[in-house]
Amino acid sequence: MRLRDAVLLAAVAALASGAPAQGQELSGTLKKVKDSGAITIGYRDSSVPFSYLDGDQKPVGYAFEICQKIAEAVKTHLKLDKIEVKLNPVTSATRIPLIANGTIDLECGSTTNNVDRQKQAAFTNTHFLTATRFVAKKDKGLDKTDDLKGRTVVSTSGTKNIREINEINTARSLGMKILPAKDHAEAFLMVETGRADAFVMDDVLLASLVAGSKTPDAYAISSEAQSKPEPYGIMLRKDDAPFKAVADAATAALYKSPEGKTLYDKWFTQAIPPRGINLKLPMSEAMQKAFANPSDSADPAAY
Repeated sequence: MRLRDAVLLAAVAALASGAPAQGQELSGTLKKVKDSGAITIGYRDSSVPFSYLDGDQKPVGYAFEICQKIAEAVKTHLKLDKIEVKLNPVTSATRIPLIANGTIDLECGSTTNNVDRQKQAAFTNTHFLTATRFVAKKDKGLDKTDDLKGRTVVSTSGTKNIREINEINTARSLGMKILPAKDHAEAFLMVETGRADAFVMDDVLLASLVAGSKTPDAYAISSEAQSKPEPYGIMLRKDDAPFKAVADAATAALYKSPEGKTLYDKWFTQAIPPRGINLKLPMSEAMQKAFANPSDSADPAAY
C-alpha cells in the first residue's frame, strides 16, 4: 500500500471514531480550527448560483451551502460546542494563493478540479459538471468557435477558460484579441456594452449571467463547447489528509442523501435571490451518477 493511501485510510478511520488519526495530535487545518474555534470560508461575489452576494450583500449559493455543511462536519468531528465561520472574499486570481497561505480553509465557488490545480491544492468530491462555451449577443451571429476569428473576446483572469481560449486562438490562428477581466460580472458587462464580442466561461455561469441580465433574450450561448465536461469541487489545502477526509465524508453523505438533490434543485431549478431568476438546469444524468458515486477525480472520463 502506498503511503498516501495509508494516510487517507487512517484519516477516514479517525473520522469514523471521532479521534485524531492513529491517536496522534491534531495537525494541519483541524488543529488550526481546534485551537482558534474558527474556520474561514473563501467566497466569490458573482459566481451565480454557486457563491455570490444577495440583495443584502451577504454570500449565498449552492457551493456556499456545501462549505457550511463541511464546517458543521468539522465542528462535530472536533467535538466543539460551537464553531465560528469566518468569511473572506476571493477572486479567481487570489483563491489558490489564499488557500495555500492559510488565509482561507475552504474555497466555495465555481472552481474546476483539474490536474494542474491539484499540484497546488486539493479538492473534495465533485458537486457540478460543466464545459467551456461562450456567450454573445444574438445579433452578432456567433455560435461556433471559428466564428470568433478576428473578434475581441473576454474571459476572467486566472481561470482555465482564458488559458483554453488562448490555446485555441494560437492553434487555429484565429487572430482573436483576448482580454482579461477581473471577475465574471465585469466580463459579461463588456459583452453587454459592446467592448467585447464574446465572453468565454463555464456554461453554467454564462447561463446564470444571461438569466440575470436586463434582456435575457438578447443573448445566445454557443452550441459548440471549447472543452470537455469538467468537474467543480470545493478547494482545500494540499497534503492535509485528515481535514480532506472530514470534507470528503461530509460531502459524500450529502450528495448520496435526498438532501443533496433538494439542495441542487434549490439553486438550479427554482427562483433564487435576489431577483428571483431561475436557471432551469435540472440535474443531468452525469450529475446523478456523480452524486451516487462521489469522487474527487479531475478526469472527465470518471463521470
